[in-house]
Amino acid sequence: MDKNSNPVICVFCGSSSGSDPQYAAVARTLGRLIAGRGFSMLYGGGGLGLMGETARAVREGGAHVVGILPDFLRRVEQPPEWEKDLIVTPDLQDRKTRMLTMADAFVVLPGGAGTMDEFFEVVTSASLGVLAKPILVVNTGGYFATLKRLMDHIVREGFARPEILGVYRVVDTPKEAMDAIADELGLLTRK
Repeated sequence: MDKNSNPVICVFCGSSSGSDPQYAAVARTLGRLIAGRGFSMLYGGGGLGLMGETARAVREGGAHVVGILPDFLRRVEQPPEWEKDLIVTPDLQDRKTRMLTMADAFVVLPGGAGTMDEFFEVVTSASLGVLAKPILVVNTGGYFATLKRLMDHIVREGFARPEILGVYRVVDTPKEAMDAIADELGLLTRK
């Protein structure tokens, strides 16, 4: 992705849709907002679950979508047939390294272990001063309330400095996430 183009939003989320239909609805809303603001999307490359929902909504909105998929997942998290900009990596670590480099901001939606791995990768990188990019967590239906308690517990027990809690923000809606990103990147907020 060309760094001279519009901001690139990396979305971390599940390759399944979860048990509550609101997760998919929020993923589609985020995708429409990314496209509506003229941003591009970077994501895990799969066509299933929340990943597929978000990517389709961005594409339907006319914005650029790039997927990064480890080779071994091509048969499991099959990329959408329309996806032309797919980067295939040898492993998960290379995928995350490319995402951290290529993205201007990160939005985390509900997901499983892979999503949590990506969240902790960017939060750890930010807390160590290696990454200085907005990280927004969309707390759909309270999904991340337990994660918030875990992070507070980690700090309280002395395994991280309190500053780690300031490298990301938990918000309730995709619009709040996109407004925060626009603000942090110094862009005019668009509806």
